[in-house]
Amino acid sequence: MKLTERHKEYWSKNLRITSILLAVWFVVTFVVSWFARELSFNFFGWPFSFYMGAQGALVIYVWIIWYYARYMNRLDMEYGVDEGED
Repeated sequence: MKLTERHKEYWSKNLRITSILLAVWFVVTFVVSWFARELSFNFFGWPFSFYMGAQGALVIYVWIIWYYARYMNRLDMEYGVDEGED
């Protein structure tokens, strides 16, 4: 099956948002924990590194999932590939 320009545009947008969200995931998971000792300021009364390890990262993971699902639903509707009701 040959991809049309519309298919290529759809997958380009899909890969772009996936790459951005994976970069956010990487920063939250690895970069913050790597520099945990240097992140010694208080955040809601707790050290920032402790907050990110205990619950901050989980909140961001849930946000990533929510945003990706919302974005892809809109993109699917825009390109006519959504699972609309029959």
